[in-house]
Amino acid sequence: MSKPYTDQLLARLGFEAWNEMQLATHRAIPGKKNVILLAPTGTGKTLAFLPPLPELLETGKPGVQVLVLTPSRELALQTEDVWRKMNTGWKVSSFYGGRSFSTDTGKLQEPPTVLIGTPGRITDHISKETFDRQQVHTIILDEFDKLLALGFEEELSYIIRSLPNLRKRILVSATGAKEIPAFTGISEPHILDFTATSNEPGQTTDKFKLQLVRSAEKDKIKTLVQLLCHTGPGSALIFCNHREAVDRTAGLLRKQGIACAAFHGGMDQDTRELTLTRFRNGSVHFLVTTDLAGRGLDIPDVGHVIHYHLPHTEEDFTHRNGRTARMYAEGTAWLILHESETLPAYVTDKPETTSLSEDLPFPPPPSWVTVYINGGKKNKISKGDIAGFFIKTGDLEKNELGMIEVKDQCSYAAVKSNKAKHLQQNVQQQKMKGKNYKITLIRD
Repeated sequence: MSKPYTDQLLARLGFEAWNEMQLATHRAIPGKKNVILLAPTGTGKTLAFLPPLPELLETGKPGVQVLVLTPSRELALQTEDVWRKMNTGWKVSSFYGGRSFSTDTGKLQEPPTVLIGTPGRITDHISKETFDRQQVHTIILDEFDKLLALGFEEELSYIIRSLPNLRKRILVSATGAKEIPAFTGISEPHILDFTATSNEPGQTTDKFKLQLVRSAEKDKIKTLVQLLCHTGPGSALIFCNHREAVDRTAGLLRKQGIACAAFHGGMDQDTRELTLTRFRNGSVHFLVTTDLAGRGLDIPDVGHVIHYHLPHTEEDFTHRNGRTARMYAEGTAWLILHESETLPAYVTDKPETTSLSEDLPFPPPPSWVTVYINGGKKNKISKGDIAGFFIKTGDLEKNELGMIEVKDQCSYAAVKSNKAKHLQQNVQQQKMKGKNYKITLIRD
């Protein structure tokens, strides 16, 4: 990739420079037939495999040319969002379960050049022959280890067999597989292995700390509350092993007066997306979750990972811890154990034990709230449209308006809590781009 092109991409994506892993991947993908990228969670693998793709695309050939498969809907949407931010001029779409199939087929009236999707939904499209597969020359299996762990091998095999003109195969993974399954069709791959040279999440370093707190009670909710008072208002992911435990723990925290949100695979897609939006924009500081949030999600600047329940495997432990100290920032992982519990064998670094005070004040509520707008990309609304409307008509200062996310059918904006009602009053019955939109505050 040329320097002017990479400089433009960095500016659009909001980064100052590529890391070593990303640069190596940028060099490898255009010239190598089969590439395997291995790098720990949090090192920016999406920004490694997406930027070189425009070099592979052929003009004058309508239809899907690149297929990216991901293990979750959230990761599919986030990968699509990164591609849009790159502003390549090539169309992109993401297909996943949990929404109407007709929504996908509508987007296929003018097929995207880059199609991102979950294996189940892409399998459905191929079986129904909704798009021409002849032009697909590159496939990327993102979070390949997770795809296999979730049991997608049959779907992956079917998809790859259904693509007659594949020329390039790219596997992206946080952990190395013992062997590459034959169904991938990969032979003599070019392997980029950054797992050995990177500090694995879970190993204590100058940037990452592992701490242990002991609970006198088997029901550790009191200790969790004390820990959140100890860590303060910064963001934290609180991991539980089951959906029911997530809902119960989040409910108990709310009863104690601590604002938080729950996140797991049993929630509908719209709720999950809204929850992640609120966590990203600072409207929620504490996210109680299953291992669904252990990887592949765009949740930056997580200062603390809390293992309310210890995971069953070392791999899940590694991925959970990888949500903090990301991209070389600092972070801490906390283990909450009952006095009778012992550390599992996979915790190889002995954590420092921390005593918690019972007299600390509760963490303050978030200083931001999320505002919902019932219009999005389909209405040709941009972030600039919303910012201008809220600042001029809503009477907000620039520092009172936070992160704005524009979806297909709706948009969300973070607004300072003490200005939210003022904004809502000012924009009632006012038109944005010549049209009235419903603008409401998202409340717990």
